[in-house]
Amino acid sequence: MAVELKAPALREYPVVPALQSDAMKDVVSYVANEKIQEAIGFPGKLDEGWQERAISKMGDLLGKYRSLRVFMDACVHCGACTDKCHYFIGTQDPKNMPVARQDLMRSVYRRYFTTAGKLFPRLVGARDLTRGVLDDWFRYYHQCSECRRCSVFCPYGIDTAEITMAGREILDAVGYGQKYSNEIIGKVHRIGNNLGLPGPALRDTLLGLEEDVKDETGVDVRYPLDEKGADVLLVTPSADFFAEPHVDSLIGYGKVFHAAGISWTLSSYSSEAGNFGMFIGNYEQLRKIAMRIREAALELGVKRIVVGECGHAWRVAYSFWNTLVGIGAGGKDPFAIELQRQLDPRHKQPTHICELTWDLIERGALRFDKDANDHRTITFHDSCNVARGSRMGDAPGGQFEIPRNIIRAVANKFVEMSPEVTRERTFCCGGGGGLLTDELLDLRIKGALPRMESLKQVVDNHGVNFMATICAICKAQFTKVLPYYGFKMSMVGGVHQLVSTAIRLGDSH
Repeated sequence: MAVELKAPALREYPVVPALQSDAMKDVVSYVANEKIQEAIGFPGKLDEGWQERAISKMGDLLGKYRSLRVFMDACVHCGACTDKCHYFIGTQDPKNMPVARQDLMRSVYRRYFTTAGKLFPRLVGARDLTRGVLDDWFRYYHQCSECRRCSVFCPYGIDTAEITMAGREILDAVGYGQKYSNEIIGKVHRIGNNLGLPGPALRDTLLGLEEDVKDETGVDVRYPLDEKGADVLLVTPSADFFAEPHVDSLIGYGKVFHAAGISWTLSSYSSEAGNFGMFIGNYEQLRKIAMRIREAALELGVKRIVVGECGHAWRVAYSFWNTLVGIGAGGKDPFAIELQRQLDPRHKQPTHICELTWDLIERGALRFDKDANDHRTITFHDSCNVARGSRMGDAPGGQFEIPRNIIRAVANKFVEMSPEVTRERTFCCGGGGGLLTDELLDLRIKGALPRMESLKQVVDNHGVNFMATICAICKAQFTKVLPYYGFKMSMVGGVHQLVSTAIRLGDSH
């Protein structure tokens, strides 16, 4: 019998919730089958000898990432992170406290990698890695969106996301992977995007967009695919190709390029900005996915690489592309060097679409009718991977200011949510980190509670009816969970959806 999903009650004050032990023990991700696992190079299933392999893998990670060992040793259980996690606030399950989620691994670390844990395990809270413990890893490391909000408040800077990523990598290494993330990674390797959309489907979609924009504006705005010699390669989340409200931002990108006279193209080979290799903590998968972008840029001969509205995609691009595949400075292999010579050094490589648009606005290259957005009173949701894992522009905090500057440039009515829950303190949407899957919908609804509370405040006090964001996962998550809290799913959309509404086409550049 299906369980009725229900949002938790919105709180008048953000008090620490009462504990409900094992409240989420029955909310579990689907396990990847042998075909999914083996397709991306992991063991097909959990079989004999898994414990030794898990401990060995843990040892490898502790040796490779000094930060992980520091995080295992540094925690003093001060409780500063306790009520900072949206999943703990929404579920009340104590294992969703960041410190408790960390201790799922820390207790095993103490048992096998510390002298005290080997000699006196009970005295130091050390545990054997049993199947029950491993099941808790799988359950609760897939109840963490790796948003890193807890690390903002930790006096020692412990990053729960890195521990979650390590836990997932160990699980994959012993054949106990998550179906959702690993199936998506396999689609990217085979086809080029998370949704498995083949090239002909992309081309048909883009031709349809050209017809729609022509009907709307009377202007021939192109949405090109695989065009060699274009100045810009746009890499955007595959949701932008078909799903609402994502596609409205893609329409906006095209209008910006058209209005500024910039030649650009998408790539059917590399039609995905998202990179789930980060979510599972596996840098080989991360690199293999990012390599498609490098290969597409070389093949098409572009001078600039621009990333669309996707939170974790921008974090991967900003933080990892240079050393992973040599986009920008960092890569030393011959193809990385070739790409560095090919790309235009006058531009940041890569560039976020918001950086490009704001630069054009500042230079007076775009014109807007701000009144066209007057039916919207807008607030902005800072996406966690942009806010806490990247930057934009030349000044600290650019990832906060640039999207807001664009909104103010294209709309008259903008309202900020509370400073306690925005910018670097922003709450996650509740669907990131590889959790945007239906079997976790109960978790996603409850995890959205803090953001829904801050949204309700600006709705009630200022009449906000539109929440802009620059992340595909945030858009997908909010359109799903907003109705559970009494809001319309159409309340969420992209920053470039607002740009699309207001931009004036046909004006001189």
